Amino acid sequence: MQVNETVEARGGSFPIAGHVDDRFAPVVEAFAENFRQEEELGAACSVVLDGKTVVDLWGGWARADRSLPWDAHSTVCMMSVAKGVTAIAFNMAVDRGLIDIDEPVAHYWPEFAQAGKQDILVRWILDHTAAIPVLTTDVMYPGGFFDYPAYIRALEVQEPLWEPGTRAAYHVHNQGFLEGELLRRVTGMTVGPFLRAHVTGPLNAEYAIGGMSDEEVSHVAEVLPNTKARLFAAKDQALPDRPTTPEGWQDGAVLRSFAFLQNPSEPWHTTMNSPIWRQCEIASGSGHGNARGVARIYGATVGSVDGVSLMSKDRLEAMLTEQHNQTELLQERPYHQALGVLLNTPVAVYMGPNMRSFGHHGLGGSIGFGDPDAKLGFSYCCNQMHAVGDNGPRARRLIDAVYSVL
Repeated sequence: MQVNETVEARGGSFPIAGHVDDRFAPVVEAFAENFRQEEELGAACSVVLDGKTVVDLWGGWARADRSLPWDAHSTVCMMSVAKGVTAIAFNMAVDRGLIDIDEPVAHYWPEFAQAGKQDILVRWILDHTAAIPVLTTDVMYPGGFFDYPAYIRALEVQEPLWEPGTRAAYHVHNQGFLEGELLRRVTGMTVGPFLRAHVTGPLNAEYAIGGMSDEEVSHVAEVLPNTKARLFAAKDQALPDRPTTPEGWQDGAVLRSFAFLQNPSEPWHTTMNSPIWRQCEIASGSGHGNARGVARIYGATVGSVDGVSLMSKDRLEAMLTEQHNQTELLQERPYHQALGVLLNTPVAVYMGPNMRSFGHHGLGGSIGFGDPDAKLGFSYCCNQMHAVGDNGPRARRLIDAVYSVL
């Protein structure tokens, strides 16, 4: 059925549109309810079931001043949703025999062996136990965050901060750079170009990590962070002295993750809405897309979409093998961690009733995940972020509505 209605809420009007299979009508109501009950400004939700798009909804506003509606092709920075998409790309390279995750990183990237990192396994990059969640050397500079070769050189000389392979700490930005350089070493392409060639291009999925055209940039919605979120609050704190134990990084690591922006003192949401953020390749966080594109990617990971299947069943199952269930050190969140993707962890990232569901949430509420048993790909994205520690009530309401009819 076609959807074309207006939700009156919070003293304003929010147009919503799209189409859903008739049995998924509860998802339309849940989508509208997010505008009535939450702080929703602009959003989209999509579901791919057994290769077919059964939910495709969008609505609200792409700008804070409500001057531009969120339309069918609006995209938004979905932050760490990029980690899940990047992990899919990386596991595709593993599936093709290009990378063995039980080899040391230095086997593919010899320069990485410096400063005692010669024994760090590829596997530990994927599960956040590589012990290099942030940079602590003096070789980086303001703006280096957007200088890929410089950041790679900084990772090469970085020392492990504790014994690798033991404690998990969310490698908030470093994971994407590490995966991207490994991918470049074996394919000649970093994550962004690899996605266009092998994932988003074949799937016609509106999602990109860096290198967007002017046409693609024209569809990007304004991001409106909730500054009460821990990442934003931590960024405004003073940089602490270098801790000497893994536990000592729980506060300082968040801030250090943002220390090499062009202007570290400017509000983070200013950076997120800047031209350089939309063009740079930060494979753990600068992905821009919409729910339709991300749902198609997950749908083609758990099955086939328009004849495109992204990985073998054996590799999918290997990717979903739990590596650990630790409370990671950076934000003190408990995660069921698989190989680059998170497994369903309801207290931190809710992915419905199936504990085998996998994917990644993004700062502020966006999420993409796949359910390998239901052959389902799901995504929700938004531009008005929330501050809660999990992926929030808006995504949960939509996920529950989807599963209520399965």
